[in-house]
Amino acid sequence: MSELAVAMYAAQSGSHLLAAPRNGGFEAFRRQFDEPACRRRLAERSLRFVGRSEASYPGRLRSVHDPPIGLFVRGNGELALLDLPSVAVVGARACSSYGTDVAVTLGRELARAGVVVVSGLARGVDGAAHRGALEAGVTVAVLGCGIDRDYPSAHAELAALITAKSVIVSEYAPGVEPAPWRFPARNRIVAGLADATIVVEARARSGALITADLALEEGREVLAVPGEITSNLSAGTNELLRLGAIPVTSAADVLAVLGIEPAPPPQPIPTESLSPAAKALAAAVADAPLTFDELIRRSSLEPAIVSAALVELELLGLVREADGVYRGVMPPA
Repeated sequence: MSELAVAMYAAQSGSHLLAAPRNGGFEAFRRQFDEPACRRRLAERSLRFVGRSEASYPGRLRSVHDPPIGLFVRGNGELALLDLPSVAVVGARACSSYGTDVAVTLGRELARAGVVVVSGLARGVDGAAHRGALEAGVTVAVLGCGIDRDYPSAHAELAALITAKSVIVSEYAPGVEPAPWRFPARNRIVAGLADATIVVEARARSGALITADLALEEGREVLAVPGEITSNLSAGTNELLRLGAIPVTSAADVLAVLGIEPAPPPQPIPTESLSPAAKALAAAVADAPLTFDELIRRSSLEPAIVSAALVELELLGLVREADGVYRGVMPPA
């Protein structure tokens, strides 16, 4: 039985198949299906297909209870990276600036330690985790639509960066349109490819929580980033913590779960070289995120001095601004 034939028939029929269907429609399709020609057409578009029975199919994914019949692959990365130590980083699409900052930092620090960061290429936490990982290593994006699609289209540039040195995968053949029911199915692949899943931000009912549940069903570790108890974006993650998820306060917490030693920390920026105003503002945002006006009030400095000091801190990577709020950068592992 050709696994590629099943995947292509699923695309043609608009169905979700984990095995060859027992119907006349598939039998007729199978008889006329030319697998070598299909693989050549995929290769002409820089695409690959790895079937579930092939040795290069990811071992972790094969062990889940409903593994895809195969994966379509796009990108220059080797398939072997799908079997390296990996962590799924998921969360809200409409995340806060805090969630973005945490996802970027976790992605970067995990990748720097040699961990593959897996996510779904969605807006918000997913995209931030991919971008962070690309700063230091590799990342795998899992689509809930055809492998030839960049979804959302706003992430076409990010998808190009991923395919340059990593891979994008999907169980769906080229041409398959995104549909709401395909994304929960996609989430099982995100969880299935990873040794552990981190939820950065999630509302009480969130697709990220589906991914966490799927990870738990497969006996994988689930971690969550603590959030404000008054924020709806933290309701799901805080509930996970209440139920026993491992709290994440830095990448080191995640690496400890995986049994991986953190990478040597980068050379710290000597704070003695900072201007007095920059030192004062760095100390202020270390306590809590603050707006520009709050920094002026807290420091009693002139607006021009505060502005110059913030530029100094941002250039050094010590402070990041988003949505008008300045916060200290999350420390590395």
